[in-house]
This record gives sequence, structure tokens and C-alpha cells, in this order.
Amino acid sequence: MPLSPKRVIHRKVQRGRQHGFATRDNNIDFGDVALVAMDPVWLRATHIEAARVAINRKINRAGQVWIRVFPDKPISRKPAETRMGKGKGAPEFWAANIKPGMILFEIGGIEKGLAADALKLAASKLPIKTKIAYKPTKD
Repeated sequence: MPLSPKRVIHRKVQRGRQHGFATRDNNIDFGDVALVAMDPVWLRATHIEAARVAINRKINRAGQVWIRVFPDKPISRKPAETRMGKGKGAPEFWAANIKPGMILFEIGGIEKGLAADALKLAASKLPIKTKIAYKPTKD
């Protein structure tokens, strides 16, 4: 079952606008290697889950993976071939509102090369352009 909130205050929300860059969730806080979003998008819960599974399979469940995004926005759709009017459609899936610069996943506790390979594989499961970022070393 994909990620979704246990409870929400409002069952349906307005779409809003996707503009600007991430001013939070844009620092590597937990791991050593991170996957960074380069485009604005609504990332579905199924996309996040597919990327998570790909990462865990690649690293053989060694190290630690942090998922930095959570799908908390209900996206509603009206059924196909339905006339206009009669209210807003039912919630169809949950999405995370992603802005450019947001950290999506972080990996720590394993070799940086393997972590980067796992994040490349995860990036292939996502519908946006991403880049891999490394935590600066303190020398």
C-alpha cells in the first residue's frame, strides 16, 4: 500500500501553484549522499515507493535510507466521460508537492559510490530531472 496520511483535516484541497525554489528541505541533514529534485512536480506516493524499493534492493538493505518527502496532498479527479458540474471529483491519489532544490532521499552508512548508484536507479523511477549531491567533508 502506498504512503498516505492517517488522518487529514480537509479531504479535498485546491491545486495551488507550483513556482519558486525550495527554501527548506534543501540541506543534507542525515546521510552522506542525497537525491535532489531539479523540477517542480507533484510526486505520487507510488513514485516514492518505487524509488524506495529500488534503493533498498540495490544496497541490499545495508546502511540507512531517509525518505525526506511525504505525500500529503490529495489530488482529485472526476470520472471519465462525466458532464461538467456536480462538484469536485473524489480524491484519486496522494502526492508530495516538490519544488526544485528539495532533497528527496538520503543514504548514509555505506560507500558513497554504491549510494550514488542506488540513487541513480531511484532517479530512473521518478518523473523528474534529479541530481546527486554529496555532503561536504570537514577536513
